[in-house]
Amino acid sequence: MSFLLYARRLFSLDTLDTRFTASSWTSPTVNGSEKPSRIDPANSVSGLDVQDGLSKRRPVESTEKANTQPSKWATPEYFLYYVVIGLAIPWMFKSVCDVSLPSHPNYAKYEHLLSPGSIPGRKVDNSDQQYSGFRDNLPYLILLLIFHPLSRRLYEKLYPVGQQDGSTSAKVSQTPQHLQADVRLDRRVRFDVGFACIYLLALHGASSLKVFVILYINYALAKRLPQSYVPLATWVFNIGILFANEFYGKADQSWGSLLDSYGGLLPRWEIMFNITVLRLISFNLDYHWSLNRSGGSPIEKKQLDQSDLSERNRVDLPAKAHDYAFRNYFAYVLYSPLYLTGPILTFNDYISQLRYTPRSISRERTILYGIRFLISLLTMEIMIHFLYAVAISKSQPAWEVYTPFQLSMLGYFNLHHIWLKLLLPWRFFRLWALLDGIDPPENMVRCMSDNYSALAFWRGWHRSFNRWIVRYIYIPLGGSGGPGTHGKWGKAQAVVNMLAVFTFVALWHDIQLRLLIWGWLITLFVLPEVLAGYVFPKRKWQSSPDAYRRICGVGAVGNILMMMAANLVGFAVGLDGLKDLLRGIIGSYS
Repeated sequence: MSFLLYARRLFSLDTLDTRFTASSWTSPTVNGSEKPSRIDPANSVSGLDVQDGLSKRRPVESTEKANTQPSKWATPEYFLYYVVIGLAIPWMFKSVCDVSLPSHPNYAKYEHLLSPGSIPGRKVDNSDQQYSGFRDNLPYLILLLIFHPLSRRLYEKLYPVGQQDGSTSAKVSQTPQHLQADVRLDRRVRFDVGFACIYLLALHGASSLKVFVILYINYALAKRLPQSYVPLATWVFNIGILFANEFYGKADQSWGSLLDSYGGLLPRWEIMFNITVLRLISFNLDYHWSLNRSGGSPIEKKQLDQSDLSERNRVDLPAKAHDYAFRNYFAYVLYSPLYLTGPILTFNDYISQLRYTPRSISRERTILYGIRFLISLLTMEIMIHFLYAVAISKSQPAWEVYTPFQLSMLGYFNLHHIWLKLLLPWRFFRLWALLDGIDPPENMVRCMSDNYSALAFWRGWHRSFNRWIVRYIYIPLGGSGGPGTHGKWGKAQAVVNMLAVFTFVALWHDIQLRLLIWGWLITLFVLPEVLAGYVFPKRKWQSSPDAYRRICGVGAVGNILMMMAANLVGFAVGLDGLKDLLRGIIGSYS
């Protein structure tokens, strides 16, 4: 394989996640026998349109073929873009490199935030607490990534299938496929439960008891309450947990302070528990919806091959009734590779993958995905060794000493740092899951610099969370309005639902005013795109695709600026810091 072909394979969407190159409704066997189609991961929700509270298939390939235009790579217009890009990008990097030099007047204000670097002559900006926690512990995480899959393989050799149910391996191999799958699920769950207990005790020490109690109460709500009360009780309980963690986590003398004093490697368990809350809700609602299905097994009705289910069927079709047992629930909620940060997998999907290893997992694709992770890690290392945008924003410098362009680029690279610091942990833990035979969704798709649509960007940002929101919040709320509410009222209801969604997202991240403001700003900044889509509908510009493309380009500039503002408020400098930054830009111009 030549270098160019290898590079093309390495950076293909298929390497990133097969969900991007195949319809979520098509079985892996069919997908594997055909040439992969290109599904834009940013402009679709798992290949679906969410409309009227229902998930509908969209003929992606036929639409793309109909709208395909001749290549423009060798046109004068694109040669002009090459020149602009070739000049602008180095200038953008140079502007932040210049303000990161020791000779800059503000350097002394943030020098204490820098650490000794691994590149000669450069310090490293490891001042972001969230990313530094991952970066500093990466060597130990890599050892865990190696140890966990090897431990599972050793367990499977020491305790073959036949030794666990009293039968022989030969007899098991002669049993029907679905019975072998049940045995495989049982064996994997046994290991997952045992490893999760050890993992949780190492992380949280005595505080693990709190986690176990929360898990049991949530399970009891699903199993013991009348089913009509389960959804409301689940939401009230889990949102209450978020508020309780925020209140008691900051209290010096709380009822759980004694347990926390005997914590493990991560004594403040509540910091990372938000991800676990999503899995608690997923189990309860998946179980509740499974009871509302009338008739026999959907798999038997549709005559589906359980070993070759499409991704959409793995998520939507309920597991067997006895699968909603406490042991499986415990293994799912505390599954070690995905426990701390995700990506988020629904309970139905997890059980299905335990029975049958997804055919999307292959050694070659996993190796290429690992290389992609290393390239992203190297990119981040170079960035934090040469661009001290995070330390500068934390030091509350005198903004007036920077030029407007430098201030703009500080905000721009702060946004890219946020994107990379989230991408790296998510890809690392997804790589761990892939090595263990579980294929969760890819979380980060496109950087904001490669996305002209704010709506599409948020579909691709923390994508597994986005899919979770669509399944458990957006569609139950009515999606884009329901039958009879198309047009203005449908869009209005979609905006209201989106406001509710982003309010939950902000509370889920952290119960702070700046994150609530972030959630409301996101909704506000999506409105121009919604209105522009109403004023300039794509169908009316089919005869002038170039003009429509340039209109989208103008909108892209505004979208990126608004994303910079919202994310700087939510995750970097806060509302006051953004005001100072804008005041510095406007003051410098004036």
